Amino acid sequence: MDLTYLLTPLLTWLVVGPIKFLINSARQRRWAFNLVGNGGFPSNHSATVTSMATLIALREGMGSPAFGVAVTLCFIVMIDANSLRQHVGRQAAAINRLAGRSGAEQGGAGDKPLRERMGHTLVEIGGGIVTGIIMGNLVYHVFVK
Repeated sequence: MDLTYLLTPLLTWLVVGPIKFLINSARQRRWAFNLVGNGGFPSNHSATVTSMATLIALREGMGSPAFGVAVTLCFIVMIDANSLRQHVGRQAAAINRLAGRSGAEQGGAGDKPLRERMGHTLVEIGGGIVTGIIMGNLVYHVFVK
C-alpha cells in the first residue's frame, strides 16, 4: 500500500487543527479551548476530504473512478457540515433555552449546556477546500513526484 494515501489526510488534519485553534483564539481574544472541535475556519472535514481528492486527481487523473468516489465523498461531507450539523446546533440552542441555560453558562458536570456551534458556514467550507487543495498538492510534490 502507498502510504501517501494515509499521510495526506493525517497531515492535513494536523495542519488545519492548529490553524483553526489560532484563528478562533484571535477572534475570541483569548485561548479558545472551548471551541476545539466542530465548526470554525477552515473546515477540517472539508480540508481532509479535499486533500485526498486532490491527491487522487494528481496521481490517477480526474477520469479515474477513484477520483469520482472522492469527489462524491467531498460533496457528502460538505453538505453535512453545512446543513445537517447547523440544524443540530440550532436544536442544541433551543434545548439550552428550554432548560434555562445559555451556551455561555458553565454549570456543574451534569448541568453543562449543549454545544451550540456545530456546523460550518460556506466561507469556512471554502477555506477547507482551499487548504485541502494546497495540502494535496504539497504532499504530491514533496513525497510522490
